[in-house]
Amino acid sequence: MKSIRKITSLTFITMFTILSHAFAVQNTSDESATEWEVDRAHSAINFTINHFFTPVDGSFDDFNASIHFDPENLEESRIHVVIPVESVNTRNERRDNHLKSEDFFNTSQWQNITFVSNTIEQTGINEFVARGELAIRDVTREFDLPFELLGVMDHPMRENTKVAGIVAIAELLRSDYGVGVGDWAATTVVGDRVNIRLNLELSTNK
Repeated sequence: MKSIRKITSLTFITMFTILSHAFAVQNTSDESATEWEVDRAHSAINFTINHFFTPVDGSFDDFNASIHFDPENLEESRIHVVIPVESVNTRNERRDNHLKSEDFFNTSQWQNITFVSNTIEQTGINEFVARGELAIRDVTREFDLPFELLGVMDHPMRENTKVAGIVAIAELLRSDYGVGVGDWAATTVVGDRVNIRLNLELSTNK
C-alpha cells in the first residue's frame, strides 16, 4: 500500500513539474513584431507653422526610426524616433539658425526630439495610433501619433523583400514644450499650433 502511495505521489509531482515548465516556456517565448527599415530616400518628416497668418513649411532632414510593427501582433509592436534638431530646414538659413538658438529649441543643450511608443492600438481599417511620450527640449509629455498603413506588397525590384508605406499626421502646441522663450513665447508672429506629417517607406526581409 505504501508502495502504491509512493508511486502515485511521484507521478503527481512529475506531471506538475512538466506542466509548470511548459507553462513557463509558453509565457517567455513571445514572438517579436516585424522589424522594418526606413527607406530614407523616400521618407520625410515635415511640419507647418504659421508666421502671422501664413503657413510656413519646414522639415527635419535627419532622423532615425526603429519600427517594429505587425497589425496581427500589436502587443509587441513599437516605434522609436529620434530627430536631431540641427537638421531643421525651412529653406532659410537665418531662420533655421534662429530656431536652433536659445530662443527656440536651444540645440546647445537639447540636441534631439524623441518619440517612444508605449502601446499601439488599431482605430479603424488600416488606421492605428501609437501612444507614447514625446520629448522636446527639457519637456516630456504624453503624445498620440495616429498613422495609416497605406499598403504592404512584395518589392518588385528586391527579392525576398516586402515594402510598406505609412503616413502619420498629428499636431502639437509649441508652448506645451517651451519652444519659444522671452518675446518669442508670444504667438502673434510665430504661431503656437504645429502640424506634423511623417511619410515613411519601409522594407523588411520576407
